[in-house]
Amino acid sequence: MADERDEWPDTTAVRVALWRAMHVQADPPPHVIEDEIGLRLAAPGEGWRHRPDMDPRATAGFRAAVVARARFVEDLVAEQAGRGVTQYVILGAGLDTFAQRRPELAARLRVFEIDRPGTLAWKRRRLTELGYGVPDGLRLVPVDFEAGGDWWEELAAAGFDPGLPAVVACTGVTMYLTEEATAATLRRLAGLAPGSTLALTFLLPAGLLDEADRPALEATKPQARAAGTPFISFYTPREMLALARAAGFEDTRHVPGTALADRYFAGRSDGLRPSSGEDFLVASVSSDDARERS
Repeated sequence: MADERDEWPDTTAVRVALWRAMHVQADPPPHVIEDEIGLRLAAPGEGWRHRPDMDPRATAGFRAAVVARARFVEDLVAEQAGRGVTQYVILGAGLDTFAQRRPELAARLRVFEIDRPGTLAWKRRRLTELGYGVPDGLRLVPVDFEAGGDWWEELAAAGFDPGLPAVVACTGVTMYLTEEATAATLRRLAGLAPGSTLALTFLLPAGLLDEADRPALEATKPQARAAGTPFISFYTPREMLALARAAGFEDTRHVPGTALADRYFAGRSDGLRPSSGEDFLVASVSSDDARERS
């Protein structure tokens, strides 16, 4: 077995963490989220801000999109916690720092972070080294997907109660999965307890992007391929809604990225706005859904 100190999160997870930090360091307030903990976890070295993928102008739209989706999910989690939901599951957690940044909210929840074993072994070590530790309410759930690991079984083994409602977030993941894998994930999540909510992002086909954003998307495709994480799936909103309904969700809605731009970036003096191309599916499990499956 490889020494866990040789493990490292994938480049995409690190880039997202650094963009979140760049939002605090390069963009004027108000900040949509304030997250420099991911930067501390990654510890990329002094020259990280000079990387081509950190160019403050060229990557502004991507940076804004990343913080917008994080804020949207955290607002949803806060809303659902206010309604009594006590479980929060993050599929493909990467360098997510919700539990460290929002301790007052995390204390009301049991937070489950699902990712590859190497990533979570590395993260556990870094959280300990930085003094955060891994409290009992934060469950790191390693799943070896390449070996056919079943994330649902591992989640239950980590203490998740399928009889209680949950919020599940899956952001920046579906573009790397086949449609069959995404459909299978949706079918499993449609079996959550009534009162549960899913927030899942998906990439739009290039033809649905704002014309100004298309070159940037095309430029990122070979970069993703070179990093070993090629984009393989794109969906129109209608296709994603149909996929969710076929999986068993009745209560579904599409939240365009433009709506997040209007919600979180209106009136900014610097003109910062998310690039188009990534939208949300929000799906809820009702009592009627549960009866139909019983």
